[in-house]
Amino acid sequence: MMTYPPDHQAPTVPIPAPRTAQIETFTDDPATELAHMQQRLNRFNELGIRLEGHEVLDDIAADMAQRSGFVYAMANAFGEEQTFLGLYQPPPDAGYPVVGRTMSRGHGYCPEVVQRRRGLPLPDVAASPRFDSNHVADSIGIQSYFGSPVIDDATGLVLLTFCIIDPEPRTLNDAARLQAIVKDAAQTTADVLKIKTSGP
Repeated sequence: MMTYPPDHQAPTVPIPAPRTAQIETFTDDPATELAHMQQRLNRFNELGIRLEGHEVLDDIAADMAQRSGFVYAMANAFGEEQTFLGLYQPPPDAGYPVVGRTMSRGHGYCPEVVQRRRGLPLPDVAASPRFDSNHVADSIGIQSYFGSPVIDDATGLVLLTFCIIDPEPRTLNDAARLQAIVKDAAQTTADVLKIKTSGP
């Protein structure tokens, strides 16, 4: 667990993605990915979903964190960057890194959820060579991650991902319960935002 002295200002991570003409991609097929990004942006506009923080989604994220006992919880939209429409994290003086509302499209584990179109339970990221290190995991010190998608019936695309992350690993015995919490929050948010969903 990363802690800081009481008088030390915890850093803000991850750093927001720069606004450039070149959009970062996270698949081996950038043209298709960017086309999907534009479809998502169009669909967010149709649904009236603003790519910014939403108080009701912050509340859902806080409930996810409380039910799971995790330090961070997010409702994440994929546009030109990842935007946390819902975000829960400890207060700045709690000794944990402070997370911003946006980060680069390819960072973290949620891009994997978008690609696989189903949940991703990682009770101990160090147990898998594929997932034991990435930019966000190293910046925040993530040891456990559980994510779930919201798949939009109208487009067939993953519009949102939901996740909980923590600097402590969890046991395999608790993985099903934790994944169910994230999946339940994803469905609740789909209902709130009036996204008709399908998939896991």
